[in-house]
Amino acid sequence: MSKTAVIAGVGAGLGASLAKKFAREGCRVALLARSSGYIDALAAELREAGTICLALPTDITDPLQIAGSFSAVRETLGPVDILVNHAGNAAWGNFSELTPDAFEHSWRVCALGAFLCAQEAVPDMVERGGGAILFTGATSAIRGRPGAIAFSSAKFAVRGLAWALAREIGHQGIHVAHIIVDGIINTPDVRSRYQLDDDEPTLDPDEIAETYWSLAQQPRSSWTFELDLRPYNEEFFT
Repeated sequence: MSKTAVIAGVGAGLGASLAKKFAREGCRVALLARSSGYIDALAAELREAGTICLALPTDITDPLQIAGSFSAVRETLGPVDILVNHAGNAAWGNFSELTPDAFEHSWRVCALGAFLCAQEAVPDMVERGGGAILFTGATSAIRGRPGAIAFSSAKFAVRGLAWALAREIGHQGIHVAHIIVDGIINTPDVRSRYQLDDDEPTLDPDEIAETYWSLAQQPRSSWTFELDLRPYNEEFFT
C-alpha cells in the first residue's frame, strides 16, 4: 500500500535524495522548504516520473504555516505515514561573536520546527496504528565543537526531542529514529564551498537515503533508535 511521506527541509543535497528515494519506493511525497524555487522544480521532476507529489513553501518555525501545510498534505495525499525532520540551520561563529537572534534561530529551525512537524504528524500515525518519524542529526548532536555553539545546542535539542518522543509514543506503533550524519555530505555546492580534494572522505546523499528508507521499514521487533553514518576513512580504522 502506498504511503504518504513528508520531507521537512528539502534542498539540493540529502533532502532531494530522500525525496527521490521515497518516491521510487512508491510513496506519495510532500516537500517542505522555506522557499518555493527548488522544491517546485523537484516536484515537477518527481511528477514526470509518476510520483504523486506536493511542494509546499513553509517556514518551519511558524506554527500556522506548519498547520496549513499538513492540512494540504492530508487533503491531497492523505494521512501522514512517514515524517523526516531534516530542516537545519547553522549560525557559525565564536561564542563572543554569536548574537542572541542567531542562536535562537538555529534552535527554532532545528528543534522547534521538528517539534511542530511531529505534533501535526503523530495524530495521523496514532489513528492508523503506526508510522515512522526520522530525525536528521549530526556529529554536533553528541559532541560540541568550537565555532558551532548555536548548531551544537540546536542539534543536542533535536536528539533529546527524538529520544523523549520515542519513549512516549513508541508503544503506539510509531518508530522514532535519530540518524547522526558524521561527515561531509558530497554535493557540488559543498565541494565548491569547502574546496574539498578529490580524496576527501565524504558521504553520498543517495546512499544515506537508502538507510533512511530502511529505518522507515523496520519491523517492530527490531527497531533502531539511533545510528551513525560516516564515510570510510583509513585513519578511523587504524
